[in-house]
Amino acid sequence: MAKIGIVGAGQVGAAAAYAMVLQGAASQIVLVDRNEALARAQAEDIAHAVPFAAPSVVSAGPLTALEGADIVVLAAGVAQKPGETRIDLLSRNAEVFDTILGAVRTHAPGAILLIASNPVDVMTDIATRLSGLPPARVIGSGTILDTARFRSLLARHLGISPGSVHGYVLGEHGDSEVLAWSSARAGATPIRDFAAQVKSPITSDVMARIDDGVRRAAYRIIEGKGATWFGIGAGLSRIARAILRDEQAVLSVSIQTPEILGVTGATLSLPRIVGRQGITGDLMPALDEAETVALRASARMLADLAGAVRLG
Repeated sequence: MAKIGIVGAGQVGAAAAYAMVLQGAASQIVLVDRNEALARAQAEDIAHAVPFAAPSVVSAGPLTALEGADIVVLAAGVAQKPGETRIDLLSRNAEVFDTILGAVRTHAPGAILLIASNPVDVMTDIATRLSGLPPARVIGSGTILDTARFRSLLARHLGISPGSVHGYVLGEHGDSEVLAWSSARAGATPIRDFAAQVKSPITSDVMARIDDGVRRAAYRIIEGKGATWFGIGAGLSRIARAILRDEQAVLSVSIQTPEILGVTGATLSLPRIVGRQGITGDLMPALDEAETVALRASARMLADLAGAVRLG
């Protein structure tokens, strides 16, 4: 009887809970929010989808309702104030996380933390430091959504299923992310060879269009409807299922990483093996020189940003 607690019942938290119900990720899902009425309303609405999906109990409650959770998703945070610096915002969000993690330590000490709050890589670093948990048990959603966008756009260009495309976005979930073209595959075939065989070559124009489609997707969605939530909700559900079913699935997620390409102190995404104990292994795709330089720069930026946030 697996239990998932979701702290933050806004659009991302609710979308994650809804996806978890549809995908049968857990038998019990509890939503927690400082706006208790919102959490109750989201839980009731999602519970009405249960008859059409996998059996599960969806409820709302205070932080004490996290008791015994196997996974706790952190989708909470405060909004940036006018004139506030990014570091000041991160410091205020660290205070929010500290309160939540105190309750997690008390009521769900064995839980794996799954971080969704943005900027997700730095918030994952903050959650790791505040919780005292091993980095393998504090997992940021990282580039799981960027990777899905990359595969989807590649598949559309090639005229095949996204499930047949294997490629990753690395580094930051943000502007410095790195699309690993050189290691991408369709089936077992290098992506450019496959593209040539199906007469849909990957030209520099195609690469630029797909890069923009991945890198700028969130900006376009936010411009149209204010925020993104369905894609990341499904991504969080996918990570949760990999954990609870001990799949040992390879997913592009973010954890505190001791060293990468000579950079220490970065929390960033790589393909990682995800199972019941959290992250059980890291993988480094083959990269060309430009991708290597870009990933090192992304890691350095994230390490510097995390290092500027003082806790407690």
